[in-house]
Amino acid sequence: MPTLPSAAAFSAPSPPSPRLRPLRPLRPLRPLRLCAAAWLALVLAALPAGSPLAQQGYPGKPIRLIVPFPPGGGTDMIARTVAQKMAEQNRWSVVVDNRPGAGGNLGLGSAAKSAPDGHTLVLGQTSNLAINPALYPQLPYDPLKDLVPVALLSSAPIVMATSVKSAFKTYADVVAAARKQPDMVTLGYSGNGTVAHLAGELAQNAAGIRLRHIPYKGAAQAMTDLVGGQIDLYMSSVPTLLGQVRNGKLRAIVLTSARRSGQLPDTPTLAESGYPGFDALTWFGILAPAGTPAAIVQQLNQAINQALAQPDVAEKLRAEGGEVLGGSAERFAELLRTEVTRWGKIVKDSGASID
Repeated sequence: MPTLPSAAAFSAPSPPSPRLRPLRPLRPLRPLRLCAAAWLALVLAALPAGSPLAQQGYPGKPIRLIVPFPPGGGTDMIARTVAQKMAEQNRWSVVVDNRPGAGGNLGLGSAAKSAPDGHTLVLGQTSNLAINPALYPQLPYDPLKDLVPVALLSSAPIVMATSVKSAFKTYADVVAAARKQPDMVTLGYSGNGTVAHLAGELAQNAAGIRLRHIPYKGAAQAMTDLVGGQIDLYMSSVPTLLGQVRNGKLRAIVLTSARRSGQLPDTPTLAESGYPGFDALTWFGILAPAGTPAAIVQQLNQAINQALAQPDVAEKLRAEGGEVLGGSAERFAELLRTEVTRWGKIVKDSGASID
């Protein structure tokens, strides 16, 4: 038999091996190119809201400082003096926004409802922060919950004054006359429930006397009546009365602060006049809406303290009868808590109302 060819004889011929091309090396990845602003935005977005680095872009727009009283008054002067210096030193834009009404309640209510981003601030004082909560049955804000203290600015004592033609030269003279004729000596003040009104109540209680109260809507008419002898006494802050005292029309009788005023160095305090521990004054401070990041509050606090440390600012505030305060946000917060409790009791004991 013929020999059969093997299976290998029927196998298909192997195809020629392909020519393998060498692999091209991979090109290195190009780095992602972002502008500096984009990189910063990415970094800040990854940080906690209160991180100091996260606040480096602050402020991102003009800062609005609400003043809850009309332009031209003592509170407005303090706000504009400090705001201007803050703007100059930090190259910020700080705009004063006067929002008067309801004893300062409208302005503070507006601030409390603003975004807590550090771009809205408000100038508060003893009356609208510590007294009004006890005086008004309803407020558009809670000073301890809806606002966060940033820094104290200044304080000013209340002064009792009379006409230079008056027989009253000391508080002892007032006390003697009031004891001889109770409720006959007249005492004027601007508005019920103000610091001046309640300081007058405290002064009477300390001496055990009663004066006849004459409330006014503003200081201008009250001082006209005081100079003319229509009322015997008037109580207001030192800045309000200082000009008339200096021009010789009014006599400052006594101060309600613990220390004498640098602008009225010859006027004794009630503590020096036989009523130790007496201390009632009005103070001013800047606050922000609750929830404002702590790093921004700290940045603002530093800017305010730097402004207050400037000789021209300090001199202007002192020239108006004020005392420069400053200090930490925590110091302001502690004072606010204490004053709300203290003045709340005074309001209750005095029976003061908003009528």
